Amino acid sequence: MTINRRHFLSMTGATALAAVCSPYALATSAQINQPPQKVSAKMETIQSLARQKEHFLGYPINMNTLPKEFFAWRNELATAGFNQFAFNNVGNPYEHSHIPFNSHSFERELIDRFGALYGFPDGNTWGFLSNSGTDSNMHGLYMGRTILHSRTGVPPKIYFTKEAHYSIQILRDVLQLESVIVDTKPDGAMDTDDLERQLNIHRDRPALVVATIGTTFKGAIDPIDTIQERLKNRNAYLHLDAALFGGFLPHTPFAAELMQQTVNPLTGNTSERYDSIAVSCHKFFGFPSPAGLFITTRKNFTSFLTPFSKIHDPEYIQQVPGTITCSRDAVKPAEFYFFSSEKALAQQAADAKDILDNTAYLLKEMNNHYSHLRPVRINDHSNIVYFIAPDKTVIDRYSLATMRLSLDGKLTPCAHVVIMPHVTKEILDRFLADLRIA
Repeated sequence: MTINRRHFLSMTGATALAAVCSPYALATSAQINQPPQKVSAKMETIQSLARQKEHFLGYPINMNTLPKEFFAWRNELATAGFNQFAFNNVGNPYEHSHIPFNSHSFERELIDRFGALYGFPDGNTWGFLSNSGTDSNMHGLYMGRTILHSRTGVPPKIYFTKEAHYSIQILRDVLQLESVIVDTKPDGAMDTDDLERQLNIHRDRPALVVATIGTTFKGAIDPIDTIQERLKNRNAYLHLDAALFGGFLPHTPFAAELMQQTVNPLTGNTSERYDSIAVSCHKFFGFPSPAGLFITTRKNFTSFLTPFSKIHDPEYIQQVPGTITCSRDAVKPAEFYFFSSEKALAQQAADAKDILDNTAYLLKEMNNHYSHLRPVRINDHSNIVYFIAPDKTVIDRYSLATMRLSLDGKLTPCAHVVIMPHVTKEILDRFLADLRIA
């Protein structure tokens, strides 16, 4: 419907308003006023970014192009009808869903496979694929808070270090938890002596402890077993934020670092080292969109579900979901299932070896040629090297993350390189050469 000036002026006020505010009129107006989209320019920008991905060294994202088998798997899912209309993973993937259009079967199997990789006992694993590592942390903290509050009648305090990922501070606020910041050792790992001091000060409250397995900037690892010793005979829940290191450590000689259970060599008895774990899918694995693994024990989930069902029991979906998010992405679990195959796990093992080898190479070369930048690799588990910040041109060219650290009692701007599977020796040699030129 086109309205000319004479026609508009002949209308009454209400009729005129309805005419110009109709959906058709508004849509037409919006189309007229909007500049034409330059799709080709947008594509050129994306192509330009694709050419720059080898220079991306400052953040923990695997920029490798995924293998053709992954895209074949996507096509296979599409051919079967998946992702051709609305699918939804609402609810507990380990229970029958009254909404049949889901990928729960893929989700269960990949959680069981990765649960085995992290040493969770067979038949005692529960979890799901979340929207991100932060989302997985949120579920871990919410589960811990709920279990501890239900068990004791008192809300817990949350314990973490200043080196923990910033999402923990956000989640503390969202969950309205009182926090206790635990000191760190010089390498950035949790000071368990200070943890014990703090626990004794707050003995009247249960403890929700977050241990970081690979701190964001330095790559420190909080000592799980020593933390558990400090938590002995206390009401506590230990959650691991293993966003980056959780992807590759199971494929290295340091795999025991993330085993959920430990066996006493004298008695043969097993004990749990932690309660839940969060791992990012878009970091080491190179999954093309943010996603996260959240894994815990079925025993913990059962303890959580009872008090949770008093808060949320939607009869119409015929189950208590046990998740904070209601509608959940069904596409990501089906696609990430690809990364749990035997061939994919073998590739992950090769990638894990390469990144640790290349981290050692970078540290050696920087010590040989740029010792004035004081390069540091905190431990041999880590794929991170940090050093005094170089020239801004190098920081910008390689998207280096920067942060002020205390060196010799003085706050000094530092940068770090995170060695991911796409970072080859050739790329590192180019980076080292650019350091020399700058």
